[in-house]
Amino acid sequence: MSKSYSRRHLLARLAPIAQDHLLDDAHKDFVQKVPRRPVERGEPVRIGVVGYGNMGGGHVDGLLRAREDGASNLEVAAVCDVNANRRETCGALLRERQPGVRVTEHLDHREMYAREDLHAILVATPEHWHATHAVHALEFGKDVYLEKPMTLELEESYWLLHAAARANDAIVQIGTQWLMHPKFEQARQLVESGALGTVVSSIVAFGRNSKEGEWLYPIDETLEPGERLDWERWCGPLGLQPWDRVVYHRWRRYRKYSTGILGDILSHLIAPMLYAIDEGLPVRCTAHGANMVDFEMENHDQVVGHVEFESGHVLTALGSTCNDRGAPWMIRGNRAELLLGRSDARLVPQSAWSDFEDETEKFTLPFDDIQQDLRIDWVRAVRTRRANRSGVELGFQHMVVVELMSRAARTGRAWRFDPVTGRMFPE
Repeated sequence: MSKSYSRRHLLARLAPIAQDHLLDDAHKDFVQKVPRRPVERGEPVRIGVVGYGNMGGGHVDGLLRAREDGASNLEVAAVCDVNANRRETCGALLRERQPGVRVTEHLDHREMYAREDLHAILVATPEHWHATHAVHALEFGKDVYLEKPMTLELEESYWLLHAAARANDAIVQIGTQWLMHPKFEQARQLVESGALGTVVSSIVAFGRNSKEGEWLYPIDETLEPGERLDWERWCGPLGLQPWDRVVYHRWRRYRKYSTGILGDILSHLIAPMLYAIDEGLPVRCTAHGANMVDFEMENHDQVVGHVEFESGHVLTALGSTCNDRGAPWMIRGNRAELLLGRSDARLVPQSAWSDFEDETEKFTLPFDDIQQDLRIDWVRAVRTRRANRSGVELGFQHMVVVELMSRAARTGRAWRFDPVTGRMFPE
């Protein structure tokens, strides 16, 4: 029997909730200003990139490699960044590696989105810009690759969810690349087949560690707001903030601009685990967050959370930037548990359901470059209009987990999410 809360029912459930959460009529009356331009047979998928920092640079290189090795017929034809140094560096790189391709550089993202021959936009900006960039791209008829987490706050996710639904068959890919690892697809199939029995709980854990601290990117001491850096545009949806050179370079360390561990590190594993277990929407969370080592960072360097779902399933998530030893990733059922290794999965029967305790089934699941696979999956979806792997529905589920864990960790209280009204409240 199909689960009433499963992924196949999720979009229908979320659409009216998203409509109710939109804050003003401008959001509710979303209309594409420009119709989507289809990719003609043999035509390259033309992509614009907004944000050429650490992640943006990696994405640009990955897309260019896909073009150069013949994995995908594409052009990276435009770049937008508020930092002229980065914008010009990227523009020069694109021209060097794509001889003959018309490349444009932009300060205003809407100017780039209005370029009629672009099919898609890759957004690699700080989190406080994610929702606005994605929705504006949809307004201009572009498909979107959006870095994780999908939005900075849950309320923005309703806006994006609504816009994606109204934009007809728009492709929106959230950048959680572990979804491309074959072990999570194998896990999903085993869960659906009933091989684990009733899936009662799951665990994900991921950590990093360095003596200095996390996200301490190099700082350009010569950079100042002005002709080479539009600081007000960088602040964007948050409104003008006092200039802070450290915040500009290391924004992931600050609550106003980033979800920290939850959105940057644990995102990689929470989203694919949600895909595998298919347990509906989260409804309750308890969490602990603290700064155990890095006291200069606003965001916690240690987070542990327990997230309860509509079915009663509990997901335990552990994230750290002060210890890189993770716990085993697993899905636990009443008949068997599935242990998820780096390149394999092991199905281990519970003794009550097996004559032999060592009756283990092992799946070897090699992988290469899952982030590149996700980029290529997106470009393929843009061209063919076939479904992509990491869409907005899953992105929304993930954002509920992030928001619940964030609120619980910061307040020391349990928080609930009502899947009927979409509201959050503390116990």
